Amino acid sequence: MGASKLVIVESPAKATTIEGYLGPDFHVTASIGHIRDLPQPRDLPADMKKGPYGRFAVDVEGDFTPYYAVNPDKKKKVAELKKVLKEADELFLATDEDREGEAIAWHLLQVLKPKVPVRRMVFHEITREAIQRALDNTRELDSSLVDAQETRRILDRLYGYEVSPLLWRKVRPSLSAGRVQSVATRLVVDRERERMAHVDAEYWGIDTRISAKDETFSARVTHVDGRPVATGSDFSEKGQLTPKAVKASALHLDEVAATRLATLLAASASSTIDSVTQKPYRRRPAAPFTTSTLQQEASRKLHWNASSTMRTAQSLYESGYITYMRTDSTALSGQAIDAARAQATELYGAEAVAPEPRVYGKVAKGAQEAHEAIRPAGDHFRTPAQVAEQLSAQQLALYDLIWKRTIASQMADAVGFTATIRVLTGVGDQDGRHDVIASASGTVITGPGFRLAYQEGRDKGRYDKEKDSGEAEKVLPDVAEGDRAQVVDASAEGHRTQPPGRYTEATLVKTMEELGIGRPSTYAATIQTIGDRGYVTHRGQYLVPSWLAFSVTRLLEENLANLVDYDFTASMEADLDRIAAGQEDGTEFLRQFYLGADGKGDADGLRFQVAALGDDVDARAVNSLDLGGGVTLRVGRYGPYLEKEDGSRANVPETVAPDEVDAAKIDELFAQAADDGRELGIDPASGHMLVAKNGRFGPYVTEILPEGEAEAETPAKGRKKAAAPKPRTASLLKSMSLATVSLDDALKLLSLPREVGTDPASGEVITVQNGRFGPYLKKGSDSRSLASEDELFTVTLEQALELYARPRTRGRGAAKPPLREFGEDPVSGRKVTVKDGRFGPYVTDGQTNVTVPRAESVEDLTQARAFELLADKRAKGPAPKRGAAKKTTTRAGAAKKTTSRTSTAKKPTKTRSTKS
Repeated sequence: MGASKLVIVESPAKATTIEGYLGPDFHVTASIGHIRDLPQPRDLPADMKKGPYGRFAVDVEGDFTPYYAVNPDKKKKVAELKKVLKEADELFLATDEDREGEAIAWHLLQVLKPKVPVRRMVFHEITREAIQRALDNTRELDSSLVDAQETRRILDRLYGYEVSPLLWRKVRPSLSAGRVQSVATRLVVDRERERMAHVDAEYWGIDTRISAKDETFSARVTHVDGRPVATGSDFSEKGQLTPKAVKASALHLDEVAATRLATLLAASASSTIDSVTQKPYRRRPAAPFTTSTLQQEASRKLHWNASSTMRTAQSLYESGYITYMRTDSTALSGQAIDAARAQATELYGAEAVAPEPRVYGKVAKGAQEAHEAIRPAGDHFRTPAQVAEQLSAQQLALYDLIWKRTIASQMADAVGFTATIRVLTGVGDQDGRHDVIASASGTVITGPGFRLAYQEGRDKGRYDKEKDSGEAEKVLPDVAEGDRAQVVDASAEGHRTQPPGRYTEATLVKTMEELGIGRPSTYAATIQTIGDRGYVTHRGQYLVPSWLAFSVTRLLEENLANLVDYDFTASMEADLDRIAAGQEDGTEFLRQFYLGADGKGDADGLRFQVAALGDDVDARAVNSLDLGGGVTLRVGRYGPYLEKEDGSRANVPETVAPDEVDAAKIDELFAQAADDGRELGIDPASGHMLVAKNGRFGPYVTEILPEGEAEAETPAKGRKKAAAPKPRTASLLKSMSLATVSLDDALKLLSLPREVGTDPASGEVITVQNGRFGPYLKKGSDSRSLASEDELFTVTLEQALELYARPRTRGRGAAKPPLREFGEDPVSGRKVTVKDGRFGPYVTDGQTNVTVPRAESVEDLTQARAFELLADKRAKGPAPKRGAAKKTTTRAGAAKKTTSRTSTAKKPTKTRSTKS
């Protein structure tokens, strides 16, 4: 090889980029993430399974000493690293600069046991200049950072392994609990509870068109006889005016009153400009991106989910285009500030740049690690146009967002003024006279400043539509107090208050960051996990909790309340920060969390809390929710269902969100359940009644078996009981409906599969069947698709033989028209459609295809969600090619028990957490 200096990074992409910056004396290779971890207890060596490590792979009585094992799929990689290390005379550990990267470097030291000098090399961007600076400023391993990360890993193991079995016993097998995921689930559930408790209120408003000085503008009625007109924000979640609104004597207009006033305004003779006010407007640019704000902005502007954003950012970082993408710091280095100011001056002129460099501090609660914000890499930034040919469409879209935000952060404030015009109109009829004030506001930007480069998106709240219509950036006429005006038109419009909006991935990330729950690097993985566990589903861009999530959250709230308490979870993050700073001992933190304040199993320790529950948790109560009116919703083994006091039940479809289960929906579901099906007639062959029903998987026809046939006969002594005969069933074809399906239709459906005939050449029987992917012919193991469902009953033996005589072809014939059509994808710029494919409906832009998730319907799919699905698919990259998997041993690797506390200095005793 010839190289005498070995550099180990985490990813092959990063290794390739860095090796290009170093000379021939360096060999750069990748560990490909973590090389060892806490094994599953079942994978422990046989002699350890009954010892102190047997439950957690952690000796909780022995200072929480962990047992590490090399991951089975990393044994080959470890062997390779040891081999190249033998030829090196110096080792550089260049894993990521955060806690997790520090822990990976420590694990590499423990496993490789180098006999050559070791240096820790850190950098926040992969550029030639940054790599050279890192080589010139190496350091020793930071044992406090390692201690914090390994403490986190053990903490998560203890939490998950203690609490998850409780969920298995009381809710459903195979569930999981987690320090961050359980709290994130509670956030989503709490928001749905607010929506369920919401009582909407009706209120009316009046919109007008005003003419003044030969110009017209829109204005909304804000006051009548000095009383403010009530808007949506004046109502509580119980549908009543808030105490503040009552104190202000807010006028709650109903339809009659609003329509009367609108009619009077439209017929009024003249109006007067009551007042004109102007206020200076100034807005600073947003700070450069942190991990959280990048995820939020990519959601708003690119319609990406958190996982897609992080995968794309990772690829940009590893290729040397942006700085490290896991950070909660908004600070920029001096070189970055100079680069941003120089580029802004070049592109937009000196007047668009802030007079002095802008310095941003850390704003996140409990911000950690001295990283920079996310920005373009290098001391001189490359514009999106300069890197367009080197990046994929997805990478370019994110780079463009990061570049614009960074440049804008050093530009001048946007300045201007806001103007508000109040128009007074006196109206009256036989019922009385009224003074009506209509108000219009607009913002005039006189100096765009940073807006030349970038404008930050925002999440819409409950009343944003109302605000947008009244405070849009618009130019108002130049009028003065006392000028004459005229109401050109007036119309009354009814509104209903809306419940709090559901979380999107962006707003959930924002809330978790504000509460100090989790860390930027964990958000994407957390959201992915609660989705995989069935706790939340996507409805468009919104996160909807399942009833299963309600049960899990209730169990934890009522029995282990501190574990899902927002402040308690945030305080644990603060403790980990103190450990990282060397201000607190990781072992002592774990002892208090798991064993209690006295370290011996005190009541406030997790072990005691879980053990004290015993069988006291009422599983039926945990999985039940009283909906009122004698109806209880229960979460059963096969899904949620409603139950009345008389024992009658009705299933709740997965497509029905919790806040939609109101009185009307309950009546509808019970009506469906009580419907035994529409009788179609008697099957002449069997004499059984045939009925059409609506089932869990769609409409179908079935036969009603007489009671005698439906019961299995009593077996003779010593013999097994005979299985009861099952009624024949068949799903309706796409062309059929539950309301119109006939007896003849049912007989045809129940006749499938139908024997078409025998192939004279092979002697094999050919049948026609209706399968998951449509109608098809089957001859032995050879199947051929049919063009339509009608052929199920009409295809002949001759037609079948002709079809088998043709060469096999892929596809299913003529192209079908799209099911839905959307606009152009923000990344590829191509039109997005939803099509019907072999494996169900899928979203495509002509380049990327992604199946519509089973939990989502084509009808409810929004454009934003379609863009998000495509973005996530692109970020994942092509699926790996199928091949024979190599056998690996099931026994954990031969890593030795670790009891020492230092590597180059102090060695932590903790283990590492899974990187998101």
